[in-house]
Amino acid sequence: MAQTPFRTERGQRVAAVSAAQMRRVDDVAVSETGPQLLQMMENAGRNLARNAMAARPGLRSVTVLAGPGGNGGGGLCAARHLTNHGIDVTVVLDRDPDDLSGATATQWETLEAMDVQRTTDATAAVVEADVVIDALLGYGLDGAPDDRIGEFVDIAAKAAYLVSLDVPSGVDATTGERPGVAVEPDRTLTLALPKTGLTDLDGPLYLGDIGIPAVVYEQVGIDYESPFEGEYVLPLVVE
Repeated sequence: MAQTPFRTERGQRVAAVSAAQMRRVDDVAVSETGPQLLQMMENAGRNLARNAMAARPGLRSVTVLAGPGGNGGGGLCAARHLTNHGIDVTVVLDRDPDDLSGATATQWETLEAMDVQRTTDATAAVVEADVVIDALLGYGLDGAPDDRIGEFVDIAAKAAYLVSLDVPSGVDATTGERPGVAVEPDRTLTLALPKTGLTDLDGPLYLGDIGIPAVVYEQVGIDYESPFEGEYVLPLVVE
């Protein structure tokens, strides 16, 4: 395994990937080997819900800031799991729900059937929540966040406690650069493998298993050894 700054608390080195490599991993999983996108999203959302609850024992209220892509879908899936565990959840979307598509739209349709609260008042929803989940962009950042996402990033700074999914919104997953505004999370749950740009986060970094088998990494040319060993979420040490 190439030199990597990430390791588990047990000392196992964990390979890091760029945004392009992670995109290829996702593509191979979805188009060739499985698991499918909804399966990976389900695993991401369940792990995110667990991580948020572990961050704040006795958690009562969560606001999910959700974008249109897979990252937003993971956040919406977490909203379902949190609601199922008796937590008061409010969802803020960066667009009208009718403009969502694919797996992310499917996640929203489930929340609609559950009557989970949605609001367009992002500031009130963020300020009033025990925990805010940043599920806006993930590894898909391409330049500075646009006006709507940028507005949400600014509002997220008002959160009592902020959890980012995969990559803090506004941070380049590959380089760690911030081409515009960016959130500063209290903790980050990255998915499958850590991203190379996550070495300079202020808060703790966790790794979540989303069920991608080793054969996918092999096809992409990534030297992979599972770090999970019976755990679905584990803390990472950055050296």
